[in-house]
Amino acid sequence: MRAIRWVGFDGDDTLWKSEDYYRAAELEFEGILGTYLDLDNRRTLERLLETERRNLRIFGYGAKGMTLSMIEAAIELTGERISARDLHRIIEIGRATLQHPVELIDGIRAAVEAVAAEHEIVLITKGDLFHQESKIEQSGLADLFHRIEVVSEKDPATYRRVLRELDVPAERFVMIGNSMRSDIAPVLQVGGWGVYLPYPVTWAHEAEHDEIADAGRWREVDAAAGLPQALAEIEQAARAAGIG
Repeated sequence: MRAIRWVGFDGDDTLWKSEDYYRAAELEFEGILGTYLDLDNRRTLERLLETERRNLRIFGYGAKGMTLSMIEAAIELTGERISARDLHRIIEIGRATLQHPVELIDGIRAAVEAVAAEHEIVLITKGDLFHQESKIEQSGLADLFHRIEVVSEKDPATYRRVLRELDVPAERFVMIGNSMRSDIAPVLQVGGWGVYLPYPVTWAHEAEHDEIADAGRWREVDAAAGLPQALAEIEQAARAAGIG
């Protein structure tokens, strides 16, 4: 019997591209505010990030929350001078972000298939429910997963709940994702394992995290093709630790 029973995958920027579209949205947002402000002096994107962080517990993650935060930041930064026309343009930025095409990360389908041949796999993705469900459907990957979880936050409490429902102890679970903050650190904290698959573009909020101490409990790969080997190494380490 394998030491590792279940393997989790993140969605955005692990299975499919996402952050690129949010960065494009931010540039459009800056372009609109550039007609009202001296962008060099107003730290526009920093103010937007502050607004998004403040609103996370109210609006949640995803394009809808980003759009509402853009509207709020635009009103504040322009001293309420922004026109209804430009507010509508910001809404259209959000709409376009919600409707962006789903483009798989290079090599990810083959990697997911290879992992699914050896383990039960679960997709654990956070964000707006409707948007995530749409991306999952468009990805063409849904049938590969034994279970799909769309969550509002990825923290130790969420992972404990998911693992409890999967009926798997944390030491027999591995999470794969592009965010140390959301995918790796909280899983290590509850006693699981991680594989970090970085994406070239990362939202500033996700890039902030404490130092990850448990070096032996996670691996880093630079491409999807390296996932099966990383999992094989974790399987060996788990067995050496007496798991399984």
